Amino acid sequence: MDDFVCNKLTEWGLSELIDRFKDHSMDKESLYDLDDQDIKDLIPEVGPRAKFKKRLRQLKEEQNLNQAAADSPVPSQQKHEEAADSVQVLPSTSAQGKRKLDLQGESSKWKSPNKRQRENERQSYTEAVILSDVKNIMGSVLARLHHQDNTKLNAFLRTKIHDLETDKRELVGVFGKTGAGKSSLINAIIGEKDLLPSGSVTACTSVMIKVEANIRNSMYEADIEFITPEEWKDELWSMFQFLGDKAHQDDDDDDNDDDDDDEDYRDITEKLSALYGDEWKHKTPEVLMDNKYFREILYLLQSKKKTLTCESAKELSARLVKYTRSASSDGEGKEGTRCFWPLVKCVTVKVPNNDLLQHVTLVDLPGNGDRNKSRDKMWKEIVGDCSTVWIVTEINRAASEKEPWEILTNTCSLMGNGGQCRQIHFICTKSDRVEDPDDHPAADVHARIFQRNMKVKEAVRKEFHKLNKVKKHFQDDCLEVFTVSSKEFLKRKRLNPEDTEIPKLQDFLQTLNDRHSETLNYVSGAYGILSLMCGANCGEVVGKKAEVCRDLEENMRRELSKVRKPMEEAYHLFEKCLKEGVQTSKTSCDKTLKSILEPRNVRGGGFHKTLKSVVENGGVYKPKKGKQININMKLASYLTNSIDEEFRKTFPNDVKRGPISRVIDTFSLDTDELTQKYKDVGLQLNFLKTEEEKIVQNSTRSSGSVRKPSTTV
Repeated sequence: MDDFVCNKLTEWGLSELIDRFKDHSMDKESLYDLDDQDIKDLIPEVGPRAKFKKRLRQLKEEQNLNQAAADSPVPSQQKHEEAADSVQVLPSTSAQGKRKLDLQGESSKWKSPNKRQRENERQSYTEAVILSDVKNIMGSVLARLHHQDNTKLNAFLRTKIHDLETDKRELVGVFGKTGAGKSSLINAIIGEKDLLPSGSVTACTSVMIKVEANIRNSMYEADIEFITPEEWKDELWSMFQFLGDKAHQDDDDDDNDDDDDDEDYRDITEKLSALYGDEWKHKTPEVLMDNKYFREILYLLQSKKKTLTCESAKELSARLVKYTRSASSDGEGKEGTRCFWPLVKCVTVKVPNNDLLQHVTLVDLPGNGDRNKSRDKMWKEIVGDCSTVWIVTEINRAASEKEPWEILTNTCSLMGNGGQCRQIHFICTKSDRVEDPDDHPAADVHARIFQRNMKVKEAVRKEFHKLNKVKKHFQDDCLEVFTVSSKEFLKRKRLNPEDTEIPKLQDFLQTLNDRHSETLNYVSGAYGILSLMCGANCGEVVGKKAEVCRDLEENMRRELSKVRKPMEEAYHLFEKCLKEGVQTSKTSCDKTLKSILEPRNVRGGGFHKTLKSVVENGGVYKPKKGKQININMKLASYLTNSIDEEFRKTFPNDVKRGPISRVIDTFSLDTDELTQKYKDVGLQLNFLKTEEEKIVQNSTRSSGSVRKPSTTV
């Protein structure tokens, strides 16, 4: 067996197959020629065989891609020069982690989209070649380490090489009610017209849909994650409890017209009908959990995850229908067709060959979480991890419609102090619509659209400025307003693409990608690891080791003291604020509880329903209309309010750096100076320098990732 096969098996996490492949004299050529029967004979175990087949298919696709690129008319000398230029800048990283390979720099900003796209594609290919070469090198290194003694150094090196594969993605959360144009917006931005359903479809508000790049192959894939059987059993019991209470309440009060109850009733009956048709009626939860009704449901829940693989976006969208949404007016999800969206926790859609999603995940989020505990927990975590939030609403009601502003108000505490959100984008859709466009010249229509859009932007900014609760977490400069038209961007009938503002959002996503250059991060990390290995192979430097360690320890103490000072100051300040908050909380607790438990102008029956819901849902009641009741937040508000302002100053979410982040940015062991002094250990110091740069880079990315304590009773 040649090194290529050994390296690939190790890289794929299948090193246990190396001896088996050796016995069959497997080399590179025979690896590519393996058919299904050969693979089955070599790997009888289903799990490893499935993993191997998937990796082999990806390897063949990569080979075909490289061959197609090699056959392209780009001159060989030019390709080598581009690769050499790229490699020259790769080992060096900046404090901001910005990609030095200029994908959309000043030189390309004013070029035509087609020319700029061609340049980006060529640059992406250059990066892909570099990354592939370096990964092959590190795979060979890892394979050799696997066969060597398990020393501390070898174990450390293997861990560092595995860590190179980790890549933190930027999350962009997309909020907005059904019909606001979220799906059309996402489709237009990523250039996939048929990916997410839009139009007259009734979306399922409980299902989160993530959209990201498929970096493994050229297929359209969807990973569907399900809740557990126990969670569905609990949810089923809770729904039937509500239905029983509702029936009892209706019998006692014929005049009951509680809108929230009616909305909850419709949601529950829609869920049950989607899964069981009409068979759930007049049945108990125990009966519905029986295999007669539950066999297919149990199979999905026990499998935990299901993957769909298609050759086109349209095919994938059609197959996803029953996992993401309810019945629609066009006949999809009609009666007799079982839908499984009530069981789905999250769907991750993976799109091939999409540079905008390379390091970015767009998350289509329901507005207020979910009654199911696991879905609600995932929702809160994702909202807190979003570096940017898009609030999507139609332009004609952007400043006046309550729902988008309520979403922002209800989620700001998760996104702001304690979350990672740095920017809020208020996106007003359908901006191309004007009254009687055919009665006016094209130039007049453009002017009317432009003037209307400017007025809407100003109205949205003024409305944002009024939100005192949101302003505790985000200042005015965190908000940016866009007026977009997905329809015009795709059809290009009346407006230029730039006027639809879709390109602005695409440029924003490209900027997020530039912060996370996989090639830059991987190659820089590999450079440091190989430097350490080469330095270790040179043997100990007699008489120098103690001196170098002494200088490094001195530099470390000096730099840590700089970091320690603002941390201690923050600690004492938070302690002082919290002590004051505790005293305020003690004196106000009774009054706060009384205002919640004995509100004015609420009848006993109505209040009992609310209180029961609060208890069953961990202290939170989310009515369809009106303000959310959260006893946890009410009781903890005196503590959180006491530190909110200082917390924002110490751990800011926006680009303005806090006192702790600033000193971390300047952290330095002075490895360049030490390299000049101790040239014999320059390779080891190179490794320390790359690790130091990684710390600074991670600090920049996580500027707001410090979490405040949870407020759950």
